[in-house]
Formats: sequence, C-alpha cells, structure tokens
Amino acid sequence: MIHMSTASQTRITHDGRLFRVEIVTRPSRTGGTVEREIVRHPGAVLAVPVLDDGRLVLIRNYRDAVDRHLLEMPAGKLEPEESPGTAVVRELEEETGYRPSDVQPLGTFYTSPGMSDERMHVFLASGLTEVGQQLQDDEQIEVSIHPADEVEQMVEQGVIQDGKTIAALLLWKRQSQAS
Repeated sequence: MIHMSTASQTRITHDGRLFRVEIVTRPSRTGGTVEREIVRHPGAVLAVPVLDDGRLVLIRNYRDAVDRHLLEMPAGKLEPEESPGTAVVRELEEETGYRPSDVQPLGTFYTSPGMSDERMHVFLASGLTEVGQQLQDDEQIEVSIHPADEVEQMVEQGVIQDGKTIAALLLWKRQSQAS
C-alpha cells in the first residue's frame, strides 16, 4: 500500500465567485515534490425531480465551458451556511419553476476528484407544484419533461452527456428498485 504524506504547501492562484484554485505542493513517494492544481468548491446539489405521473423534469441548460446546451437535471452551488436540503429546494424552484413538497437524499459523490473537491448532494424531489421559474440573469434554461425510460435511452444514445445527471439517474434508479 502506498501512503502519501499529508505535509504540503498551498498557494492560491484564483479566488473567484464560484470556486478557488490552489496549487498544492507535496512530497512525492520518491523523495521529490509534486504540484497539483486543485479547484476548491463549496459543494453543490442536484434534484431528481419526479412528477406524480413518473416523468422526470430536466432542463436544457447553456454551458459556456462546452459552448452548447446540455440536457441535465437541475443543480446548483451551495451558498455559504446553506444546508444541502435547503439548497436543492431553492435550485429546483429557480431553474424549473417547480417546488417540491418532499425531498429525500439519494447519495453524494465527488464530481471530478482528480482536480476538484466538489461534492454533489443528490436528492429525490417529489410532490412537485408549478410556481414559475426564477432564473438568474446569466442563465439560459428551458424545462424539458420526459418519461424515465426515455431519459435512460438518451443516456445510452449519448444525448445526455452531463456526468452529474448520469450519476444521479443511477442513484435514483437504485433507490426506486429497492423500494
């Protein structure tokens, strides 16, 4: 078993509104040093919104990083001192215009642990009531409702390419099969 030393030095190279970037220098296993660029993120939430008839509420969201619209489940960043349960209700309402009467945790995962400490908290959102979207100025989001089997097919066909959505679908399916 390889054990890495935890003694390291950290230098902040970017401290922005959404995340911070650090360069961490630590000892290597061979006696030298290794540098890693790490994105420090406050964490995020994702809702698997299920309508009473079993259809899933997705969003078509423009993503600047890939310069295209992606089909995704609604998600967003945790605000300071905000609990994941509170954040998921807020994000779901802002992005889709639906307010849930019930949210249940489905699991958590790291979105990209090779470069970031972002941890995604996934919730099942049910008992949805339409209340109207509350988009932020920089958001280009449209609601897209689909039967669950169609969403699975879109993943298999490569139509849905958003990793957090694919992971959340797996967590939801695992929970729904156990029920």
